[in-house]
Amino acid sequence: MKKLRLSKKKQPAPSDQPHRITNDTVAEHRERILAGGRRFKYPVQYARHRLVINTLIISVIALVAVVVLIWWQLYPQQNTSTFFYRITKVVPLPVAMVDGQAVRYSDYLVGFRSQEHYLQHIENVDLYSKENKSYLDRIKRQALDDAIADGYAAKLAAKSKIKITEAQIDDAIKHQRQSRDGIISQDSYDAIVLDHFNWTPLETREVTARRLLKQEVAYSIDTAASKQRDEVVAKLKTESDFDKVAAVIPAIGSARVQSSVTPLVPVNNQDGGLAEAAAKLPIGQISQPFRSTTGDGYYIVKPLQNGNGRVSYAYIKIPLTVFDKQLELVKSKKHIDEFISIPALKTEVTNK
Repeated sequence: MKKLRLSKKKQPAPSDQPHRITNDTVAEHRERILAGGRRFKYPVQYARHRLVINTLIISVIALVAVVVLIWWQLYPQQNTSTFFYRITKVVPLPVAMVDGQAVRYSDYLVGFRSQEHYLQHIENVDLYSKENKSYLDRIKRQALDDAIADGYAAKLAAKSKIKITEAQIDDAIKHQRQSRDGIISQDSYDAIVLDHFNWTPLETREVTARRLLKQEVAYSIDTAASKQRDEVVAKLKTESDFDKVAAVIPAIGSARVQSSVTPLVPVNNQDGGLAEAAAKLPIGQISQPFRSTTGDGYYIVKPLQNGNGRVSYAYIKIPLTVFDKQLELVKSKKHIDEFISIPALKTEVTNK
């Protein structure tokens, strides 16, 4: 039998054999350990770098997608839902530009949504039916025109440094709280506004502030109305008949002084404060010119009958026309850019 050779175990090279760590070799040993760990360190750094880049790319793509979605829903689709309305309240997106002044999309939506809510929930009108499409377009057109007018008023107000105070807003809302049974509480008023127009108290104040600002601007720039007002006051010193006074005051463009007589109405009648002003005067006494709370012009009243909470009066109206004329001029010069497509209102042409 052949003898089996027993293989000898290979001895490690002298350089691979462990050796004792001494003060003289501790630095060499530490470097050997660190060198072995570097191969695990650099791949982790590389992966983290790629992770940051990928996260940034995904975030940018997501942001672009959200912006495109919001743009698509608000402008081509004209989405008027509460969600997108809230977005326009936070982000000041424009719905139009009037003479270089941005018109906020939220100002348009707050007007349109109030009418939409009233007609659908109070009047039970199906605005989104086929037969009511033209009616829906008309409401949108009116809301956009109102927002553009408010934007133009804001531009003129900034130029003339006209501002509305909180006290003016409080007074206007207090006047709106008047009813035939007296002044209703603020909570009741807020509940009625929310039920009819879907406005929160803050939205009510914002809408009221814009309406008051537009009125202040309209009175400020209307020199024609101011001139006619002064002429009426001068004429009333020698003539007390309102019809005769209104007839002799020359018109300025389309601004014509008007006169009329009302039947007996409640003292707190919603007529721009005319009945309230007349009720404070003795029968036959002529008031000083004052601005109506509706902001449509100057008025002079003369009470004819007064009693039992009701009053009848004659009045002279000096209308405001300059603001509307200026806005029409801006529109005719094509200085209004609308970012949503809404058909224009059809107006009847009358021969002068």
